[in-house]
Amino acid sequence: MISLFGDLAQEQGTAIDGPVLSAMMTLLEVKPEAARVALHRLRNDGWVNSDKVGRISRHSLTEKGRAESAAATPRIYSTPDDGSGGWQLVLLETAEDQTAARMGQLGFTPLAPRLFVGPADAVSPPGALSLPGTTAPDWLRAQLHAEPLVTAYANLARTLKKLAADLPESDTMTPLQIAVLRGLIVHNWRRLVLKNPPLPLILTDPDGPARQSHLMVADLLARFPRPFLRDLTT
Repeated sequence: MISLFGDLAQEQGTAIDGPVLSAMMTLLEVKPEAARVALHRLRNDGWVNSDKVGRISRHSLTEKGRAESAAATPRIYSTPDDGSGGWQLVLLETAEDQTAARMGQLGFTPLAPRLFVGPADAVSPPGALSLPGTTAPDWLRAQLHAEPLVTAYANLARTLKKLAADLPESDTMTPLQIAVLRGLIVHNWRRLVLKNPPLPLILTDPDGPARQSHLMVADLLARFPRPFLRDLTT
């Protein structure tokens, strides 16, 4: 549900009408009671507001929901790295419990407790030793990719490849169907891509599943452009 809101109604002043949200949940084969529980939890967690306009409920992201969605948007919808950017190796003076989390927010991936790698244009913390990266050995690439995440990307890549081959052309689908399709693609992509900061292409396998998933996600979202909310009629 959050993936749908983030894709369709992230801008302030936009909202999804209750009947439209119910229709999307039906297409997703989510039972009405489950959808109501999910919406209730999102309201309690401060993500979504619900208001009545006449007899129709309208649901919109709160300020918190918009801010969280906006923070994730660059990663979710970014174009695949073309390999033109460099990388850097950063050594910190000390390492604390929250170091990895703070460095992740700056765009760096841990290599060792005090050692991180990241894009050349990422800003390293004050006092850190930053060295420009050159050739990346295979062992470095392997160490930066956890096996469970690689497996998850491989599963996603296989699914997206089959999806791309089986889907009809966009002009044969309704705006509501396209909205749900985009929501599914975004949801399955975001749950993987947001787990780690982006790595420069030189530190990844250009033919690996993460790169291939990204290329297919970008292609599918371009193939099925975001519909206008006003066109999502039931």
